[in-house]
Amino acid sequence: MFQVQCLQSKERSATEFYSKYSIGPFAKGQSTTIGNALRRVLLSNLKGFSIIGVRIFGINHEFSTIPNVREDVVDILLNLKQIILKGTPEQKNEPILARLNATEPGIVTANNIELPDTVTLVDEQQYIASLTGNANLKMEFLIAQGQNYVVSDKSEAILPEGFLGVDAVFMPVTKVNFFVETSRSSKSSELESLILEIWTNGSVNPDEALSFSAELLENTFGMLKITEPSLNLSTIEDTPLIEEKSEPLETVFIEELELSVRAYNCLKRANVHTISDLLQYSSEDLLEFKNFGQKSADEVCENLKNRFDLDLRK
Repeated sequence: MFQVQCLQSKERSATEFYSKYSIGPFAKGQSTTIGNALRRVLLSNLKGFSIIGVRIFGINHEFSTIPNVREDVVDILLNLKQIILKGTPEQKNEPILARLNATEPGIVTANNIELPDTVTLVDEQQYIASLTGNANLKMEFLIAQGQNYVVSDKSEAILPEGFLGVDAVFMPVTKVNFFVETSRSSKSSELESLILEIWTNGSVNPDEALSFSAELLENTFGMLKITEPSLNLSTIEDTPLIEEKSEPLETVFIEELELSVRAYNCLKRANVHTISDLLQYSSEDLLEFKNFGQKSADEVCENLKNRFDLDLRK
């Protein structure tokens, strides 16, 4: 029987939790299998809450400015994307409505949003906008529960009239890393341990994220159990094998490249959201993006090659 031991745990900020675990011992080769499965579930399958749409009173489209507000609408949408929310487990899947009404000059933060009791803020000081005069910044938000990363174009179809789509970051886990080492609890080189590192955005702690992921995997593999002894084995033998297909690049987001903040933000501003989008450009094309330098282009090419064995077009 293996054990789970927390080697290190840090709360670096309200929006960055980190823990490092040693899991094992496992038979040789099993650690990599379990590490890959956990990493995939941690990054893609855990649910979170996020703003998916906003209505700014007096504004009809995102390329607008608001009188006496320093930021334009595009900047406000980017700031709303950074707001991290935590919801209660019993919350229904229906979108939740929240409001903000600011009239006094000064800085508007996430703390100014009137939220229902079922949703709380992880960082109340998240910046939204600055009012430079007697402005009337009135907004309504739609908050939903979901998985992974959903671009605004996909959520706009379900938004009520007058709402602008916001890129929704549902993922509570921001980064996962793992490696394998020889088990410390055994002298045999045939046993190994899985070292797993988890970073979260503060909406859940790493312990909760690991437990949720293990439960998801347990439920998934539990459905594969054969419980009927009268199963016709010849039927199974005659069933053609389904060829395993790699995940379509259109569904793999650039978050998987784990880029620096500067390179990531430049790509997002250029509407490059998936690996498929990125492959439409050459390294020279990337240099045409605003604030995108040669160092960022080299980083993108290197990470794309190392993680997916892909190259940008010539």
